[in-house]
Amino acid sequence: MGIGDKMKNKAEELGGKAKEGVGDATDNHSLEAEGRADQTEAHGKQAGENVKDALREASEAVKGDDRR
Repeated sequence: MGIGDKMKNKAEELGGKAKEGVGDATDNHSLEAEGRADQTEAHGKQAGENVKDALREASEAVKGDDRR
């Protein structure tokens, strides 16, 4: 996973946390739910990128390629 992707996913997660917090503070259930959804989406993207990284590393280990 590239550093740009990690930063983008983390920013999306933090934006979701902010939305959820504002929604909670203002008793806006819709904004709160939207914030939780944004966080869930960011976590899903991070998980997918982690799987890709693990597969790439496993492939390199099998090939004996340590050029990481």
